[in-house]
Amino acid sequence: MATDIEIARAATMKPIGEIAARLGIPDDALEPYGRTKAKIAMDWIKQQAGREDGKLILVTAINPTPAGEGKTTTSVGLTDGLNRIGKNAVVCLREPSLGPSFGMKGGAAGGGYAQVVPMEDINLHFTGDFHAITSAHNLLSAMIDNHIYWGNALDIDTRRVTWRRVLDMNDRALRQVVVSLGGVSNGYPREAGFDITVASEIMAILCLATSIEDLEESIGNIIVAYRRDKSAVTARDIKAHGAMTVLLKSAIQPNLVQTLENNPAFIHGGPFANIAHGCNSVTATKTALKLADYVVTEAGFGADLGAEKFFDIKCRKAGLKPSACVIVATVRALKMNGGVAKADLGKEDAGAVKKGVVNLLRHIENVRQFGVPAVVAINHFVTDTEAELKVIQEAVAEVGTEAIVCTHWANGGAGTEALANKVVEVVQSGAAQFAPLYPAEMPLFEKINTIATRIYRADEAIANKSVRDQLKAWEDAGFGHLPVCMAKTQYSFTTDPTQLGAPVHHTVPVREVRLSAGAGFVVAICGDIMTMPGLPKVPSAEAIHLDENGQIEGLF
Repeated sequence: MATDIEIARAATMKPIGEIAARLGIPDDALEPYGRTKAKIAMDWIKQQAGREDGKLILVTAINPTPAGEGKTTTSVGLTDGLNRIGKNAVVCLREPSLGPSFGMKGGAAGGGYAQVVPMEDINLHFTGDFHAITSAHNLLSAMIDNHIYWGNALDIDTRRVTWRRVLDMNDRALRQVVVSLGGVSNGYPREAGFDITVASEIMAILCLATSIEDLEESIGNIIVAYRRDKSAVTARDIKAHGAMTVLLKSAIQPNLVQTLENNPAFIHGGPFANIAHGCNSVTATKTALKLADYVVTEAGFGADLGAEKFFDIKCRKAGLKPSACVIVATVRALKMNGGVAKADLGKEDAGAVKKGVVNLLRHIENVRQFGVPAVVAINHFVTDTEAELKVIQEAVAEVGTEAIVCTHWANGGAGTEALANKVVEVVQSGAAQFAPLYPAEMPLFEKINTIATRIYRADEAIANKSVRDQLKAWEDAGFGHLPVCMAKTQYSFTTDPTQLGAPVHHTVPVREVRLSAGAGFVVAICGDIMTMPGLPKVPSAEAIHLDENGQIEGLF
């Protein structure tokens, strides 16, 4: 059986100009990065503002497990399926981070015959967007320490510098560091640390910005430190926002590539959904909506994280109104939720599926809370049996929706035609009545508690006095209207990754809150979640290499 990379390598890709022409993008609006990748000029994008929007479809999933769910694969497969049934459809995805590419996943460009290509480029350096974000973020870090070194005219309290450095790699050794060691000429020693680039506020800002002017304004609003009197110091105060925007001048432009079936794909931005808001860029999504009748996009991890943030942060800020939601599940993953060990997933166990399907049903309930109708896509594996599939379909039918078996991994768009037809039916029914989960005027801790109780089904969110006081101080400073971004394990509705299924009557401990004043949300860090992941015992990097012909191997 061919691997993902072998399938991708054998693909016949069309010149990117041909893909662009299908969307009506002229050559002079393209900035090619080789033959098969291009960025779209922002000036041309602005000119499309008056065009009518297409319909937006979100692809989300059950809580991830080691068995795999295939959300990106399904997003690509659905887009190919929509085009096969005669619809003008585009997929909008996030760019993969080098952290998971060399850590757990080994790549994130879809799989089998439902991939975006060129797969190697997308999973590695692509068009340099993440490098630009990393550089802009760390330029601000350097300018903060430089300002302190040259007299500290802003009277920054060096104990209260909140801006950490970033690196697009899993490196647990950098979570907590001490900088400026080595004597007077190196500055004032202080504790600091690194986050992964996809957790950077710059990443979030770039993905929520609507123009280069909006990008610069938002960067200027970043709070980087506090004075002894607790007043905030911003990137604008440091005079770094202009140079940072220059570094991001190309990065804000959406990237256009193609699927294996030569359908258009925008891949742009990449915040994680467990520690950030987990969606591709607003610019890419809104551009696609002007150019296609159907736009398929995904939100990271399960619907409790990615979909909630897509609805409450991205859609709220960008004025998006999704028409339908596809929730991806696999028999294998539901069996794991039902208590089956990974080694035993190949054996038929309809009872375990029935026990684990509660996780899927919870996600269906949650998506409906936002007024968006949901369809279930069962990402088919060859080990699935009719009895196991029937359990899922019957359980989903009992709550008034449909679960459709999809074979896109093996058959590409032909394997999702039934799903595509169902999605079109749902969209054209006009059933969606989208609304965020909570109003902007709700106090910050109440927003956190609303997500904890209504989405995670906790009894309550808990936090110590210092966290609650910090939230109140931000409300007093005018930030109370911001949405909240929950940083929590992706593996469970709780903050304990071992609690699978659909647990209830738990608590959500909020150990820390961070103000992302530039991006426009408050981050609530829950449980033991880390903003700089570590590599697993056997990282994917161990298997990635060049063969004797210079071809990349081991990148899934």
